[in-house]
Amino acid sequence: MPTSTYRLQITGSFTLGDAAALTDHLRDLGVGAVYCSPLLQAAGGSDHGYDTVDPTKVDVDRGGIEQLQTLLAAAREEGLGVVVDIVPNHLGIAEPAENPAFWDVLRLGQESPYAPWFDIDWTANPEGRLLLPVLGDDAVLTVEDGELRYYDHRFPLAPGTWSPGDDADEVHARQHYELAHWTRANTELNYRRFFAVTTLAGVRQEDGAVFDATHELVGTLPDAGVTGLRVDHPDGLVDPAGYLERLRALAPTAWITVEKILEPGEQLPPWPVEGTTGYDAMREVNGVFVDHGAAPYFTDLYRRLTGDERTITDHIEAGKRMVDELLLPAEISRMARLVPEVADPEPAIAEVAIAFDVYRSYLPAGAEHLDAALALAAQRRPALAGTLDALSPRLHDPEDELAKRMQQLSGATMAKGVEDTAYYRYARFVALNEVGGNPDEFGIPLATFHELQGQRQVRQPQSMTALSTHDTKRGEDVRARLAVLAEVPQEWTRFAERVLEVSTVPNRAFAYLIAQTLAGAGPIEASRMHAYAEKAMREASDGTTWTEPDEAFEATVHALVDAAYEGALRQDWDALTAVLTTPGRTNSLGQKLVQLTMPGIPDVYQGTEVWEDSLVDPDNRRPVDFAEHRRLLETVLAGPPAVDETGAAKLWVVRQALRARAEHPDLFTTYEPVAADGPVAHHLVGFDRGGALTLATRLPVTLEASGGWHDTTITLPGAVVDVLTGRTFDGAVEVGDVLATYPVALLLPA
Repeated sequence: MPTSTYRLQITGSFTLGDAAALTDHLRDLGVGAVYCSPLLQAAGGSDHGYDTVDPTKVDVDRGGIEQLQTLLAAAREEGLGVVVDIVPNHLGIAEPAENPAFWDVLRLGQESPYAPWFDIDWTANPEGRLLLPVLGDDAVLTVEDGELRYYDHRFPLAPGTWSPGDDADEVHARQHYELAHWTRANTELNYRRFFAVTTLAGVRQEDGAVFDATHELVGTLPDAGVTGLRVDHPDGLVDPAGYLERLRALAPTAWITVEKILEPGEQLPPWPVEGTTGYDAMREVNGVFVDHGAAPYFTDLYRRLTGDERTITDHIEAGKRMVDELLLPAEISRMARLVPEVADPEPAIAEVAIAFDVYRSYLPAGAEHLDAALALAAQRRPALAGTLDALSPRLHDPEDELAKRMQQLSGATMAKGVEDTAYYRYARFVALNEVGGNPDEFGIPLATFHELQGQRQVRQPQSMTALSTHDTKRGEDVRARLAVLAEVPQEWTRFAERVLEVSTVPNRAFAYLIAQTLAGAGPIEASRMHAYAEKAMREASDGTTWTEPDEAFEATVHALVDAAYEGALRQDWDALTAVLTTPGRTNSLGQKLVQLTMPGIPDVYQGTEVWEDSLVDPDNRRPVDFAEHRRLLETVLAGPPAVDETGAAKLWVVRQALRARAEHPDLFTTYEPVAADGPVAHHLVGFDRGGALTLATRLPVTLEASGGWHDTTITLPGAVVDVLTGRTFDGAVEVGDVLATYPVALLLPA
């Protein structure tokens, strides 16, 4: 069990060998385990590794098996564990020649020994062919070197289906696959994919033989020195529980976490894992640093400036409906073919998926979510009530393929319709629009936060906690600065009004989102802001889209971004930045210390130990200057640094908190709130983890406006030392005295 983890994005330019060379630095930082992005052979040039093409090999570009062994040895030498991200749900098929298993399926069809690996409906068309939607408008095929070619794309030929001089189109017609125009993917695809990503084909892990074959290498990792596994997207699998039971048998002593998005109030199923990858913790930590009482003002302001009267619930329904109507019809049609006895079942199937309030059920567990979805679907579409009643018995049967596929469909509908659509459309307060977040919950009251952490200590004491990941919509310090807006409503209103006065973007809600992004990120490089704006507006699909970009609409968005970097609007932006900077840093230090010391195993995403202004990927996957981080760590070891633009203070807080957890694990075993006594007591987030006391400032602007901590006090259980400042305290002490140097403190027994 690691005391903490440090996530590294392993790429062709930052290899496993580079990670090995960093282990001494991570040890000095106090890290418990090196946490690596996917390492198995990925598609050529992949910068993330989630498009594995060969699960039997370690990625050559990332350093191969030799550099993995080097990393394992280096980690062992430094006393670090190693956690590896694995991707069981799908394999990359963008270039079939890179994927030996998929290449063989294309060559031999259903007779391939690898055909059972992939979730293919061979009965979807009369010819029993696999549809590959890879062609553009110029579909000129050739036969070269015994392969079918489409420009640089290569496809195998079945034995005996061609001879030199045969017409390429006739040869194509004899294959087990059909190369089709890319626009047919969403309506005619006959293999399961990852969400709506056609180049990622679903794998049938429910088949024990497929699991064994695709986990042959993974199964050797624990004995080689890998101490933990992070499982990507288990909700895409037919049987997540069965998969995780097999994985646990392969790695009985490993620390296993799952990338499972839990909605507020939802509990992790009783799987044989230690917990989630921390999005639920992120929501709780972010929330306690947002002023819950500002909700009415910000709701009214959003509606007044944008004209958007819809709630997040309305946006979620619309986003999920768009996804099922435009992106997932092929998946819905496949389900419809399973119920020939029901007339026109597609609308009802889609309506159930749209109505789910969580990602999915795990029948028979979670049947109440299915019941609620069926009831809501009938309420929304009364004309479908009869069809829904006809489908209900089969949707409730855990052994029925229709029920299994509904569980996969509802998860894909949620992921694409909510995080990837609605969260870019509804812009009341975008600090809340995070993976696993709840935009309807404007901040979390302090008492609620403590209640949630008490539950976490009981239910998920070994679950991962996180503040930033490779998938977060905006970095932790961007969210920390955005949280300040709830405390400076007038300053924010003036800036937002100025942005909307300058804007010519037809979608005022999206212009409002851009205004918040400017406030949260600050004046980062203009190219990064433009890249974010392009991704955000296309994900929103409300004015432009990825497949049909509207040049005129996009020009208005880019013009707004340009305007922010020059002239009068830049002056307004700089003025708001000056207001947000200091309290933003207070929030950053507070949420970081809380996340690192709360119940669970804390992860530090690469580079976030200093100030960070990242936006959505690929921005948050930029290379980290670890040489500079080494230098900065050396400087902070000379003495507690000032809270300034260097980020050294955050690095110091991270280092001291991680080392405390590594050196004194016995002090982090329980959870009790620590309440202050005084007129501004609610500005203190305090808790005792069983000997280690965390104190953090919340709502710093309001605190300063009220005159500071005054005579607010806390009573300590005995003599303690603040590991951030070296000062000792005992008995009843003034909070203002303890937090005189930093807005946070970590107190250990003296």
